[in-house]
Amino acid sequence: MTTLKIPDLGGSSQVEVIELMVQAGEQVSADQGVLVLETDKATMEIPAEQAGVITKLLVKVGDKVSTGDAFAELDASAAAAKPAEEKPAEEKPAEEKPAAAPAGKTAAETTPVTTPAAPATAQPVSSASAPAAADMASASSDDSVHAGPAVRKLARELGADLAQIKGSGNRGRIQKEDVHAFVKQRMQSGAASGGSGVPAVPEVDFSQFGPVHTQPLNNVKRATARAMTIANLNVPQVTQFDQADITDLEAYRVQQNARYAKQGIKFSLVPFVLKALAHCLREFPTFNASLNRNGEELILKDYVHIGVAVDTPKGLLVPVLRDVDKKTVTEITQELQEKAVLAREGKLPLAQMQGGCCSLSSLGGIGGTAFTPIVNPPEVAILGLSKATMQPVWDGQSFVPRLMLPLSLSYDHRVIDGAEAARFSQRLVACLQDLREIIM
Repeated sequence: MTTLKIPDLGGSSQVEVIELMVQAGEQVSADQGVLVLETDKATMEIPAEQAGVITKLLVKVGDKVSTGDAFAELDASAAAAKPAEEKPAEEKPAEEKPAAAPAGKTAAETTPVTTPAAPATAQPVSSASAPAAADMASASSDDSVHAGPAVRKLARELGADLAQIKGSGNRGRIQKEDVHAFVKQRMQSGAASGGSGVPAVPEVDFSQFGPVHTQPLNNVKRATARAMTIANLNVPQVTQFDQADITDLEAYRVQQNARYAKQGIKFSLVPFVLKALAHCLREFPTFNASLNRNGEELILKDYVHIGVAVDTPKGLLVPVLRDVDKKTVTEITQELQEKAVLAREGKLPLAQMQGGCCSLSSLGGIGGTAFTPIVNPPEVAILGLSKATMQPVWDGQSFVPRLMLPLSLSYDHRVIDGAEAARFSQRLVACLQDLREIIM
């Protein structure tokens, strides 16, 4: 008898089970999917490590699991004697079926599942994301507080003192729900740690004005809401607005699309901007840094990874393109297209959404003249693109039509001052107006 356990989830914990793909008594082959998990940002299929018969399922839909948790028991000795293809469903007597009804489908099945997860393959996690090693050290160094690494990380992000939180878990172990409840109570009472507290939004009975109905936020929307709240409360943000004349760049883009049409490659403006942005991040290392936890040192990164916001049916996801400064525009285009497809299908691994140094959000395909993108800590800057428009520009003798791209650069004012942001923005404008600046 073998106990199947959850493989490395790449730093995630308490991940929800959204679908059971087999029932007790079913034959499975090696690497066949047994259940589906949904993290804040992606779904993943958990396979059986070897062939055999599932004798018992240890989880149900809605349960939360973490790396190393047991989820099923499997009889490997039955694999050879009872191949899956020789087990017609009608030969199984009704009384042999488990008493519990098969797990029903959930709302999550409206989007394509799944991201295959190798049973025991660790996903790389960038040092710019949550440092699991530091969390483990913290967890083992304070025996008076019973909480796991993920809970400790959440408490740090929300500014909650674990010593003041009463755990609801086994033997008083603190759960994520306990941290959220503590922070919510502090906000409502006006006694949030570190300041005067954030007043609660008054509760309103909207039904008094007309018919209403509720719609729960999905995991992606909830994760985005938490991240944006943390960013807005902790990072003093300023936005620098600018415009770049991309008339020549647009002509070059159209020319390259015609050149690469037979190869099935189509360039948008975004890969060119990413290349220019990566070049500027190298020239201005403060923008490619993170503020350490005590707020007294900068962590300067020797790599340039850029996250690109992608609009998906479930909400905003940000795949990270690594080493953008070392890649050609063609390579950036192909990688961005591949990751955008995976993100929209819900198949993008969590590890590919971690480790970003800076982010880019483009709304040019929708419209608008400017917006204020929110910095996503621990990053210190984010670039927003709006819709490029033809505008009359004075050339010294007359007004000439030029294609102008609006840029919105938001930055963490604790790290970057206004003059530095203006210089960065102007350098980016120069690179976009003449790509030869990138190769000098």
